[in-house]
Parts: sequence; C-alpha cells; structure tokens
Amino acid sequence: MTYASSARQPEPEPEPGPTWSRGAESPAARLEAGAASGAVNDSNVVPITEAHTPRQGAPRRADTSLPNPEAPAKGKKSTPTAGKVRADALRMLGCVRIATVRQMAQVITGEESDGRSYVRRAMVELEKLGLAEMNGKDGKHRIWNLTPAGQKALADGNELPPRPKAGTGAKAVRAGFGPHGLAVTDTILAYTDTVLRGRREFLTDWQVEVSHAIKQTGLSFNTDAVLAVPTKNSEVRLFELDNGTMSQASLAKEVWDYERYAGHRVWEGARGTIGGTYPFWQRHRYTRSETFPPLHVVLAGKAEHLLDNRRQALTAAVKGITIAVWANTLPSLQRGEPWYEIGVDDPHERRARYPEAIGR
Repeated sequence: MTYASSARQPEPEPEPGPTWSRGAESPAARLEAGAASGAVNDSNVVPITEAHTPRQGAPRRADTSLPNPEAPAKGKKSTPTAGKVRADALRMLGCVRIATVRQMAQVITGEESDGRSYVRRAMVELEKLGLAEMNGKDGKHRIWNLTPAGQKALADGNELPPRPKAGTGAKAVRAGFGPHGLAVTDTILAYTDTVLRGRREFLTDWQVEVSHAIKQTGLSFNTDAVLAVPTKNSEVRLFELDNGTMSQASLAKEVWDYERYAGHRVWEGARGTIGGTYPFWQRHRYTRSETFPPLHVVLAGKAEHLLDNRRQALTAAVKGITIAVWANTLPSLQRGEPWYEIGVDDPHERRARYPEAIGR
C-alpha cells in the first residue's frame, strides 16, 4: 500500500549553526559543509508513489573518523594518542549513552580492526579510573556506558551542552534493553555518515531519550534521539527507532502521539483581554521553529524483507497524519538509500482536527 501524496521533497539542509564541540571548524568551513549536506538531503529523501523506484543514495565517505593527527611520512598509519582516544570515547558515550568498542572505533579511529585495539585499551583505562563501566553484552560485544563520575568529568571539561537529567544508560542495559540502545547508536552513526556526510563534529549535536510531555493532557513520551542541526524551518529533527519488539499498532500509536503533541494549543495573552491560542510546542519547546520538527522513523531488528513489510504497514496506519514523517530501515539507511515520505506537515488541517484550548 502506498501513501497518496504529491511528489514533494523535504526542506534542504541549511547552513549549520554553531555546534557544542570544542575545536570545531571555522564558520566558513561549516557553511560549506551545510551546503554539501543539503545536496545530499535533497537527493536522499523521496516520497512513496506506486511507481516508486529508489534512487541511489549518496556514496559513503571512506574516512568518517574524528580528526586524527596527521599521517607520518612514507604513508605509515598514524597512532592516535591514548589520551585523545579516551577523551573521544567519553564524548561519544556522553552523546549516545551506550556503545560497543566496534561502534566507538568507527567514530574515533575510522578503522574496523586496528581501531578496536586502541579503543579497547582506552576503555580499560577509563574503567580503572571509574569513568566508564560495562553492564551487559550484545552477543559477544560488551556494552559500555559512562559512570556518574564520567558524566561529571565531561561537565567539568565543558565538552557537551548541559544535560542535567541525562542518565548513564546502565539501568537500561542491566534490564535487557541494550540491543535497542545500540540500534539507536547505529542509527545516529548511519545518519551522521550518510546524510551529514560523515561530519563527526555533528556528533555532539545529538541527544538520546529526550522527554516530550504536556502535563495538562497527560501526554508523555521519550524520543529516542534528537538532532539539533536545523533545517530551513525547524531547529531539530526527531528520531524514533523500532527494534522489532513492538506490535505494528503500538508503533503507529507512537507516531500518532507526535501529532497529538503538535496539535495541542495553549492560551496566551493577559487576563481580561481576548488573547489567543498558540501551538504548545512553538511557545514552550521549539521556539525558533516555523514548522513542527520532522519525525524520522527507523525500523530495525528483523530481516530486511520483514522491515520493508513493517514500513508499508506503518505507511497505511498513519495515512492522513498532519506532521512530516519519513521512514527508513536501518540497513537501507546505512547504505545511504532514500527515505520514504509517509506524512506531510499540514498545520491548517492539524488545527481543525484538534479543538481550541478551553480557558487559560
């Protein structure tokens, strides 16, 4: 089943604003990076049509690592310093919360095999210092997370924006939710690699498990990941990951909850005046956005043909939704293949669908 909408491309990537990473490139270089990522985003997201033929995604860059010391003469590989690897590992875990050595090596050194030995040694040292720990495994891969002392070290070093309510992820891993968290980390790495063109300075613009709640209505949910790299009309992008552990109905309800959140309006104006109502999210959450942030749904945890079936089922289940929704499978995202547009932002229809707030 397909989503019946006119062929429409999403907003192009804008010039990225300042990031929270230390030692970032100059504004001019960042503007150039934004233009490059815009070209990728425009060509990397397509709506579903009956005659849809996926286009080839943007090629992945060979080197997707954080900046490393310059290579020595005669083409020999450079060896990252132990202190730098430890610092990079702390920054990464501060952003994604949990990760394996493989995932950290993908970012820190850009090497699949040699890089793991550097990271493994760094994590052993961080564990001795009480800054990182292991609380479970995903198959044979150990899952690492920061300790409260590790989070404090990041805060003391002013390496990340303030995240006072961020947990370490240890409880989730011990409870058996490690695979979901690792899939979120894979999603972050894949999106950074294929859509943001491997610009690893954007890694510090991610947050995981971000709470969205409206006390007046009792609506409350956590967004798996939020990327604070703005589009033309929105300051963030929202990401929900389904690791194949929920029913299709539950997945659809999670997506519809975002429309309920976007549709809630609040009164504004001094008492004794007529005043008016405004979207809750625009007044109290994403105040610099002109449109409700686009939602990206990533499907993982099953064979790829089953993931395609889930995507098609989700498309049918959210037909007519009035927020921008894009869907993809994790394997497809990792290959840099197109996204599918399954929902279009329509603030006028959304306002008609949700009644005005009563009283103040």
